[in-house]
Amino acid sequence: MKTILLVLAVAGVASDAYAQDAASGEKVFAQCRACHQVGPNAKNAVGPVLNGLMGRKAGTYEGYTYSQAMKDSGITWTDDSFSTYIMNPRSKVPGTKMAFAGVKDPGKVADLLAYLKRFDANGNKVP
Repeated sequence: MKTILLVLAVAGVASDAYAQDAASGEKVFAQCRACHQVGPNAKNAVGPVLNGLMGRKAGTYEGYTYSQAMKDSGITWTDDSFSTYIMNPRSKVPGTKMAFAGVKDPGKVADLLAYLKRFDANGNKVP
């Protein structure tokens, strides 16, 4: 019984270690801002607008010219697919135009996700 409680306690600590924090994610997004925009006035730049990213098929944001690799990736953006991608973009999608080494810290990735999820497809902040 003590072993089961210990395992459950450790599992609880591990899941809390990557709790999402949108305010911290906004700070992580500062490194993305050089190429990407979010919010109501966001426009495509070096990279596509990231409003309403979750649930969107990769390579489909209107008006942005994606690499063929991204268009053919078959990715639909979810927490898991984005996390894997952002940790090492060129490994996840060989041939992507994204020249970014990645966010290696899983906690920062979780925070970045929390921040991006705040923006619906029109760039409005959602609760």
